[in-house]
Amino acid sequence: MKPFVINRYGRIVFPSNFFPALDFSVFETLDQFAAVIKRDFEEKAPTETDMVARADARAYNGRYDLLRDLALNLFWVNRYAMTMYEKRPVRWRDVARGRDDLFLPVFQPWDGEELTNAIDAGYRALPPSWDEGTENTISRILLDVFRHKKGAGAELPAIKPTVAEILQNPKSLTYHLLAHDPDYPGYGYDDIIEYTHRVPELEALMRQAMVLHNQYRWDRAQTRVIEVGKLHDDDFVVVFYPRSDEVLQFIRRVKGGRRARPRRPAPLPAKAPVGAYPPIDVRQRFRVMPRIEALAVYKGELTCTNDDLIRNSAYCWSPMTAKEIEEKTGIVERLYTDLDLDHMALLAATRALEKSGRRPEEIGAVLFCSCTSTKMMPSLATWLSGQLGMLQTHVSCDMVAACAGLPYGLAEAVRLLQEVERPVLVVCGEKFSDKIGTVRTSRMIFGDGAAALVVGPAPAGAPPDVEWFQTYASGPMSEVDSIIWPNPEFDNNITVYGPEVKALVKRYLTQMIAELKTLPHPDGAPGSLLDAIDLVVPHQANKTMVVHYAKAAGVPAEQLYFDIERVGNTSSASIPIAIYDAVREGVIDRPMRIFAPGFGAGAVGGYVVMRVDPAGVAQ
Repeated sequence: MKPFVINRYGRIVFPSNFFPALDFSVFETLDQFAAVIKRDFEEKAPTETDMVARADARAYNGRYDLLRDLALNLFWVNRYAMTMYEKRPVRWRDVARGRDDLFLPVFQPWDGEELTNAIDAGYRALPPSWDEGTENTISRILLDVFRHKKGAGAELPAIKPTVAEILQNPKSLTYHLLAHDPDYPGYGYDDIIEYTHRVPELEALMRQAMVLHNQYRWDRAQTRVIEVGKLHDDDFVVVFYPRSDEVLQFIRRVKGGRRARPRRPAPLPAKAPVGAYPPIDVRQRFRVMPRIEALAVYKGELTCTNDDLIRNSAYCWSPMTAKEIEEKTGIVERLYTDLDLDHMALLAATRALEKSGRRPEEIGAVLFCSCTSTKMMPSLATWLSGQLGMLQTHVSCDMVAACAGLPYGLAEAVRLLQEVERPVLVVCGEKFSDKIGTVRTSRMIFGDGAAALVVGPAPAGAPPDVEWFQTYASGPMSEVDSIIWPNPEFDNNITVYGPEVKALVKRYLTQMIAELKTLPHPDGAPGSLLDAIDLVVPHQANKTMVVHYAKAAGVPAEQLYFDIERVGNTSSASIPIAIYDAVREGVIDRPMRIFAPGFGAGAVGGYVVMRVDPAGVAQ
């Protein structure tokens, strides 16, 4: 988990965006680690000569653009030190010679004075972007770090030699501090987290500059490289200590040449089913008709705006503005919570039971739909059953259907009604905010929230509230793996592969709308089931994407309801939260027939056609 914090100014800060902290337990080989480093540090970072060339070509619009490039370059130069080691000045006589957990860096000679002067001149020739004083402060920090780095980043290996290994070649060059002040000023954790600036871009860049300064927490003008064979007992060197036991074990694995685990077999080609799966007509298929007795939600209490994302720009993010995030996703802000997922789910479930007037002992089953639950034993559904005072249910279980959680949950609830003939509690909940880390595409999209529905038996002779349902799953592996958590390749963070997500959304949304066009109008009127739909409340995945594919399939944008602008994507909870907001805003102002399609991780999909009465929605 990589949780956010709220600083003293009430602003959201993501510490992992500024303090690289990789999970080394997932790396078996140096190649695996190198691939992550290349993606997170190298692909985004310009070289020293790139920056000079851009400055000479007047390719920078202002000082901020150059400074951001400079910071990216310095994060790349320090990519191994920041992820693997802590640097500590130590007197040479006190450095252990025989340990395998102490390391010294080896450098190639590098004179950066000319490049530094060229970048400095390029910076001064540019106009300030927003705040000349702050930009000059950042410039002084970054240029001082750049000027005094003693080796080009491309020449620094990930695994440093131990002291014994470096001494095998007395001409190896390492750090020598001509003077060492143990109280040399730096920036503490709180200095970095509490920093604030009215311009989000400068707030993030200043935090990055602070972190980079701390990589060289000594008088950099008093630093040189020296042959290790010429060191004297009172000389200070910079010893690299592994940041954690996991880092040290990784180094030992690589040095020991431990055999990597076998690769998984390649996936088989995806083949279409032998026949289509027909949607389920609840009236025709089942004896007990479902009635939606109540719907209640819990939405995150903390707002994370697009500006908040920009002020938390990570060392591995490409430039993007708040407006560009809105244009790409349709999201202006998303909601986060300090509560645990189970706490949110319990609040939503309690409110739904209160709204329905049902007592715990009347509930026959509890279904919990989520793709972000970390509670495996007991399942969150059984935990909710116990917390709500249910001594026994027929079924309490968790379902992982990601963004199709509501269609999957309601489909199973309708089936269970036939067995228990008493209300089923369906709870959908997600907490993404502490599982995202530095993956920008995921951070732009996801929010936190929970919703609960009480689905009971309708009175004899009454029509069902859930009229049709359909579920799907799978596809080509590229779509099955389009959203992954935990993902070892991205430090076990939630990862979204955009093109593959678009492919599955297009496939499923087109299929769903085509099915509705073939089904009869439920009221006996001319036309199809699609013609009978009053409102489409889709999974709130990405407004721009969903509108595009819905229009292509024949559903106009004005028939779609979105609250994603204010809530973000809450996966399984997104459809019920959107229905709640549509009622609160008066969009659903009478009993209406809703088409609710969902699609997402695992290449799952599904929809329900249901009647929503605003009187049953807890406000």
